[in-house]
Amino acid sequence: MGFPRVNDYVAGKKDWGSYGLPHEGTNVPELLAGDVAHKDVPTCALADRLADVRERVRAAGWDACIVVNQYRVVLGRLGRKALAADSGESVEEAMTAGPSTVRPSIGTDALLERIRARNLTSILVTTPDGRLVGLVLRAQLE
Repeated sequence: MGFPRVNDYVAGKKDWGSYGLPHEGTNVPELLAGDVAHKDVPTCALADRLADVRERVRAAGWDACIVVNQYRVVLGRLGRKALAADSGESVEEAMTAGPSTVRPSIGTDALLERIRARNLTSILVTTPDGRLVGLVLRAQLE
């Protein structure tokens, strides 16, 4: 066939898509969570001071911050309530640990259904190894 190099992705198509890698074909929804996720969502580390994070997040126009480690693996989430608290808590104390996530390969129609069923305003998109892809807002899907 003339291909100079061929690779076989052993894990399969589903795994490929769950990492947000390029996709094509007739059986792929038009828009996927990875396509619409806000990649610019603010992030912070466990050791950050909550007051500093609050200021930075508000200045950026957001009301949430995703707590990640040095590899961008999601550890937790600081929502509106945590960011509004005027306590001396650390990020680690104030965050909600282990937030629910979806993979980049879920179609936006199915994603909106999931968000509505759980009455969420947003949902995190991560790879199977927990790395942050972005945040999808319910309002943008509706």
